[in-house]
This record gives sequence, C-alpha cells and structure tokens, in this order.
Amino acid sequence: MNLSVLKYTGEETGRTILLPEEIFGITPNDHAVYLDVKSILAAQRQGTHKTKKRGEVSGSRRKIKRQKGTGTARAGDIKSPIFRGGGRIFGPQPRDYGFKLNRKVKKLARKTALTYKAIANNIAVLEPFSFDTAKTKVYLDLLQNLSVLNEKTLLILPYVDKNIVLSSRNIKTAKVICADHMNTYDLLNAQKLLIVESAIATMVKHLTY
Repeated sequence: MNLSVLKYTGEETGRTILLPEEIFGITPNDHAVYLDVKSILAAQRQGTHKTKKRGEVSGSRRKIKRQKGTGTARAGDIKSPIFRGGGRIFGPQPRDYGFKLNRKVKKLARKTALTYKAIANNIAVLEPFSFDTAKTKVYLDLLQNLSVLNEKTLLILPYVDKNIVLSSRNIKTAKVICADHMNTYDLLNAQKLLIVESAIATMVKHLTY
C-alpha cells in the first residue's frame, strides 16, 4: 500500500512510501485482537477491592445463645455471615487480574489492528519533525493542518521527543507513543494513526522478529 508522505504542516512532500505488507496487509485475526485487548484492560484493573470475612469484623466470639431448646436455628458468634454486621461469605479479595499472553499472539493482534487501519485508510505518514518548545497550541495546529482535530489520534514516534509528548499531553483526543511501546488497544482506540516515517522501520523490527 502506497501512501503520500506529509509534512506536519499538512503539505505534500512529493514522496510516497510503501507500507510493509507483513504488518499492514496480513490476514486479520480477530480472536488474537480480543485476547490482547482483554489482557491489556485486565492489567489496568487495580484489584484492590476487599470485604471483611467473619474473622476480620469486630465483635465477640461468644456463642450468642444456647445450642438447643430455643426453638430457633442454632447459631455461633455474632460475626456469623447470616447476621447483620457479620462477615461476608465469598466476598471480593485483592487480586491481580492480569494473565499471560504469548508474544506471538500479541504481535499478531497488533499487526491485525494495523491492517484494519490500512484497509480503512486511517493512516497518515509524516516526515520526521520536532518542536522547538512544548506548547499545546503547536500540537493543535498540527492536528488542524492534518484535518484530524476532531478525531482521536495516535502519533507513533521512532523515539521519545519530550517537546512533542508534552505538547500533546493536555489534549484528551490525542496520544503520543514510541513505536516499540504501541499496543493493540491504543491502535484500535484511535480513529487516525499518524506515523512518523522513520518509525516504520522500528515497527517492522518489533513485529516481525
């Protein structure tokens, strides 16, 4: 797939680039995408929920009534889960929701997401650029020039550029990542991918080897 290379001002450079078929033109695998997105969202869960069991609530361990002869069901201490204020049966406990996913499945999921973006023509390739200062207005101008101001965008850089990252930080619909840190959820969550030309080689390296 051939795409025109654009300047960050939105102008044409007069050059085109061929997106590698091995990561932008594979046969999509939706199940791999499902598994990877599920693992990413699961890893983001805090898992700090906690209820008290009968051994953790305050109260006496004294048997509240005699075993027989009351005409009612037998009962132990006041902390029993059947009483108001007692412990909770099978309540949530702190846990880690993350689960292991094979590296090849993750790579397949990311390549599937990139393929879907390529099919939908939601990829723009930019000439390498940098900002002199970190200003939100400069990044907003970039989005305006590329006609994606009202869309969710993901800018993929070959390496960390502090001024670009800081310029985008206050924009809710914009996110900036490095090519070696991209994940399936971010790729699918963005409506438009803005890929710096020199980042494509890094993407190929991390997704094919």
